[in-house]
Amino acid sequence: MLNGIKTFLGQDWRDAEDLVRSSLSSDIKLLDKTNEAILSTSGKRLRPLISLLVARACSGGKATRDSICCAAASELLHNATLLHDDVADGSTERRGVPTVKSIFGGPASVLLGDYWLVKAVGVILSSTKGDTIVRIFAKTLSDLAEGEMLQLQKASCCDTTEEDYFRIIYSKTASLFEAAGTSAAISVDAPKEFVEAVREYAVSLGIAFQIRDDMLDYSDSKLTGKPSGIDLDEQKITLPLLGAFSAVPGERADEMRRKLMEIHDKPEYKEEIREFVLSHEGMEYSVSVLEDYVGKAVKALDVLPDSEEKDYLVKIAEFTAVRDR
Repeated sequence: MLNGIKTFLGQDWRDAEDLVRSSLSSDIKLLDKTNEAILSTSGKRLRPLISLLVARACSGGKATRDSICCAAASELLHNATLLHDDVADGSTERRGVPTVKSIFGGPASVLLGDYWLVKAVGVILSSTKGDTIVRIFAKTLSDLAEGEMLQLQKASCCDTTEEDYFRIIYSKTASLFEAAGTSAAISVDAPKEFVEAVREYAVSLGIAFQIRDDMLDYSDSKLTGKPSGIDLDEQKITLPLLGAFSAVPGERADEMRRKLMEIHDKPEYKEEIREFVLSHEGMEYSVSVLEDYVGKAVKALDVLPDSEEKDYLVKIAEFTAVRDR
C-alpha cells in the first residue's frame, strides 16, 4: 500500500526524496556513504507520506515547495532521533542491519544524528514559512528529549503507570507525527479547523502506531521479522503489560514489576513475563485501545473535503492497526 501512495504522489514524492538526499550531501566520503546506507534502509517513510497527503488534502491536491520542505524535514528529524536512540538503548541492529553505533561507536552515531538534525532545521528554514514551522519542530525536539528521559526514569524503578506510558509515547512518537501533519497543513495556508483536524489525526495515529509497535515486541519474531522482547530487556513497561496488570490483583502486578526489575540478573523472568501478558489478555487490551485511537484518527478527518489524499490518510490509519512489522 505504501508504495502505491508514493506512486500516487508522483513528482511531489520524488521532490521530497531528492531534497532529503541533496541536503545530506557531503564531500566527506565516509559521511556520504553512511548517509546513503541509512537512506537505503530507512523503513516505511510514513511521516513524509503523511506530510504530503495532508498538504494535498487541505489544498485541493496541490502541495507547495514549503510542503516538500516539511516532508523532507520530518524524515531527516526522524532518522536523527533513531541515531540518537540507538546510543541511548545500546541497539546493535535496526531494520535487520547493523546500526551506526555498532559499526563506528556511540560518539559517531550521536554526531551523525546531530548532522541529520541540523540538516532538518536547514530545510525548514529554507521554506517561506520557516519561522512558524521551526517552532513546531522545536516543540517536537523538546517532547522527544522529555519522553526519553521519562522512559529512562521509569525503567530504573519499573513503576510506569498508564498515564506515564501515554505521555512517553506521545512525546517519543506521536509528537513527530503531529509536527509532520500540522506543518504540512500550515504550508498550504489551510484554515484553522483543518489544522486542528490534522493535529488530532496525527496525534491519534502516532499513538496507535506506537501501541502496535509495542504489541509486536510480544509477538513471534519469526512472524514479524524483528527481534522480540527488546522492551523487556530494557525494562520498559508498555501497554500489553499494563493491560495484564489491570486484570490481576495488585499483589500479582507488583510481583511482576519486581521480576522485571531483576530481569538482568534473572533472564529466565523474561519468558515468564511474556507468558503473563499473553495469558492475562494484555494483547487483547492493547487491541481495544489501539482500535479506539485508529477510530479517533479516522473521525478527525471528517472535516476535510473528500479526496483521494483523504482516502489514503484513512487507509494509513487502518494499516497501522494490522501491520506486522
